[in-house]
Amino acid sequence: MDFHRYQQAAIKTLQPPAPGTDPVAIPLLGLAGETGSLATVYKKRLRDGPGYEQGKQQLREELGDLLWYIAALAHRLDLSLEDVAAASLEKAKDRWRPTPDDERVRFDDGYPEHEQLPRKTTLTFTPTSTQDGRTVIVLTREDGTPAGDPLTNASRVDDDYRFHDAFHLAHAAVLGWSPVTRFLLGRKRKSRPDVDEAEDGGRAIAIEEGISALVFSYAARHGYFQDVRHIDHELLTTISHMTAHLEVSIHRAADWERAILTGYTAWSQLRAQGGGTVELDLDRQTLTVLDT
Repeated sequence: MDFHRYQQAAIKTLQPPAPGTDPVAIPLLGLAGETGSLATVYKKRLRDGPGYEQGKQQLREELGDLLWYIAALAHRLDLSLEDVAAASLEKAKDRWRPTPDDERVRFDDGYPEHEQLPRKTTLTFTPTSTQDGRTVIVLTREDGTPAGDPLTNASRVDDDYRFHDAFHLAHAAVLGWSPVTRFLLGRKRKSRPDVDEAEDGGRAIAIEEGISALVFSYAARHGYFQDVRHIDHELLTTISHMTAHLEVSIHRAADWERAILTGYTAWSQLRAQGGGTVELDLDRQTLTVLDT
């Protein structure tokens, strides 16, 4: 049975609301009540063990009641259950399935080689003391030339944010996107002024830096992702909203999660050993801290 046929059959048994009653209220409250009933049946199964004879049949019945109320509620809200189900699958795919390799897009295909992110390169994070006693991180390219300005924590808190370029490099590795990395490596797409301005310019750079700061604030409350396998969907949704007008918007939440966790794995290693060299590999979508 498909969802459309089920919904049409279900609403034939939907009773009209009492006069003056919100027609949404009954199926909505019924959905909440049946959720509790399902939890109660499962509680009994946990308590009495899998030998609880009526357990599976009652679970089947309670799930059926939930489905009926969902169909009825969707009808009252003028929604198609079939459309709701399809959208749910798309949301789950976006959240849990990274983009397959054969569907990945290279954002700089067709541009001159010197405007493309390098497919594979190394960069070195070197801690350096300044005359005023501060420790800064100097990032250098494979040829030894500086990549951007020396970085401090830019904070009264010594939280090693000065290593945060690892996050941008991870964005480049996993997403094939990072306006900051393009700036650091001199790979802005200047042959297309419109792309250079909209995708590689100051606003895009500020957005990526904002994402880095936002995720760092979240990470600080979650042990900097040590022993963390997944990131809250709300944070990934916020990032999606921040980048909705940029080329990276084609990526899924699962891609962003992988990019973030890849960056924090590298950041944690750089932090622990006080610097080091990372290998950026866009084809393998990896950012690896090399052995010292």
